[in-house]
Amino acid sequence: MSGETILHHYDFSNYSEKVRLALGYKRLAWRSVTIPPVAPKPDLTPLTGGYRRTPVLQIGADIYCDTWLILRELERRHPSPTLYPAATAAMADAVAYWAERQMFRPISLYVSGNNMDVLPPNLQADRSLMRGLPVPDESTMRRAAARSAPAVRIHIAAVETMLSDGRDWLIGPVPTVADFAVYHALWFVSARTERLTRELAPFPRILAWMARMRAFGHGSWSPMTAREALAVAAAATPADPRESHPFPEDPSLGTWVRVRADDYGRDPVEGELVSIDAEEIALRRTDPALGEIVVHFPRLGYDLRPALPRP
Repeated sequence: MSGETILHHYDFSNYSEKVRLALGYKRLAWRSVTIPPVAPKPDLTPLTGGYRRTPVLQIGADIYCDTWLILRELERRHPSPTLYPAATAAMADAVAYWAERQMFRPISLYVSGNNMDVLPPNLQADRSLMRGLPVPDESTMRRAAARSAPAVRIHIAAVETMLSDGRDWLIGPVPTVADFAVYHALWFVSARTERLTRELAPFPRILAWMARMRAFGHGSWSPMTAREALAVAAAATPADPRESHPFPEDPSLGTWVRVRADDYGRDPVEGELVSIDAEEIALRRTDPALGEIVVHFPRLGYDLRPALPRP
């Protein structure tokens, strides 16, 4: 039971769709826990220690945060078919970084401002608070959508250009992490309604590529309740920490540290540093109900520093 792949997600989360498709591409079986799209998330916090971005991957008492790391953990456990072909892995990572750090933000503003009637009423307030911004009213959201429209169209056209030589996949002869990162941004355009599909309609190569991506499906999944997932964590023991390869400036193993995202959703998580290298930071923490949990974060995109002594 403790070795099951458990994904905490919700249906219209684009980052969750990135992972769901990767699970399908790797033909994996997994358990599905539906979580709220906005805070509070009382059945997720005991696992993550406060991190509340979506999705979260759970394997026993090990919790993996951020799709950048989640996909790498799936790759480590299930290396075939690969998401990171050796010949194109560096370029694929660069394209994925562009898709998630540059392309998706204007898409998010554009889609949200044009779909206020079908999104949860408190979603935008929650996202604004995650970014430390004032809660916008309807007219502000519509203006933001209009300002974002040109950038959305420029980015979409760039993806069409990537496919202009007739290739099936963005980087090389087989799918890579870049395909999944770009796809989840474009998928969000029509995740809730079809009203913005007009933005993709002029791009036949994108439409054909997206159809190929959809064909991977979501693997074989079955539902699990949040309480069942918590019980799995309580009954499990975290895996032994992997060998660390710290930089000279890093805190020593055993240090009580704080980790938080460096852009938005900066809810801090504190724990004992048990593993660190160029890709991953792992913290051990103790939850009163669940016992020991190890929470894993990517290295890039997260701020790590010593915290006050543990309570």
